[in-house]
Amino acid sequence: FTAYPEYMSHTIQRKIFNNEDPFLSKIFKRIASQAEREKCWTEKPAVILSTSGMLVGGPVMEHLKALAEDPKNMLLFVGRIERLKGIDTLLEAIALLSQQGVLARHPLCVAVIGGDPEADPERMSEEMSRLKTLRAKLGIDDIVTFLGRRDQDTLQYYYSAAIAVVVPSHYESFGLVALEAMACGRPVVASETGGLAFLVRDNETGFHVPAGDAQALADRLRRLLEDEVLRTRLGRQAAEYARSYAWPLVADQVLSLYGTLLKKHA
Repeated sequence: FTAYPEYMSHTIQRKIFNNEDPFLSKIFKRIASQAEREKCWTEKPAVILSTSGMLVGGPVMEHLKALAEDPKNMLLFVGRIERLKGIDTLLEAIALLSQQGVLARHPLCVAVIGGDPEADPERMSEEMSRLKTLRAKLGIDDIVTFLGRRDQDTLQYYYSAAIAVVVPSHYESFGLVALEAMACGRPVVASETGGLAFLVRDNETGFHVPAGDAQALADRLRRLLEDEVLRTRLGRQAAEYARSYAWPLVADQVLSLYGTLLKKHA
């Protein structure tokens, strides 16, 4: 995974121009609008960089302008659909924000990537079925969308279109989704557990919340929704921090460690 590729794959171009993935097309419109505001277009028919992450530029721009505008902010979850991931905590937090009137002031949509939400009832996973039932019970069907699986090479665009990425897991050994999101310049709200407690820096690249605490999660999400300056600061710092995990730097660190061990046993 790379947050800053030098080109946009032909597969992605086809999906956008042929509208094969309507949701992906819609978020490209959002990204294009952001890039235009930042005055950072280039003539390259591919991908450009901005302080907030990866954006699409060049000839693609005119097509994107024709897509429908969506004024809502987007929160994103990416991962397997299983209880360990804590998606139910996210749904409960969104319901709290709705009940508190926050979403009336700051319209929001939540995209959940993973699983197969269109499977027949007898083939749908138990957790997906449970989450869809919970979504209906909480009255947030119009806010939360289960998108199903997405190709790895499209995830960077979803990250870039979101205002924040939520990782409400009960446990993660590392938290690759959090790192991918930060590499795209997006703040991460994550459970303070496992590798996430070290990967995400509280109030620097995002926020920590206790695992399973819907109220705490709602509070952090409210702060991000209400404070664009805060979102921008956290996102910029997240992108900078993620650069420390670039493969060349990691390779140098591994080689240095091996060198140290060899000297000790020489």
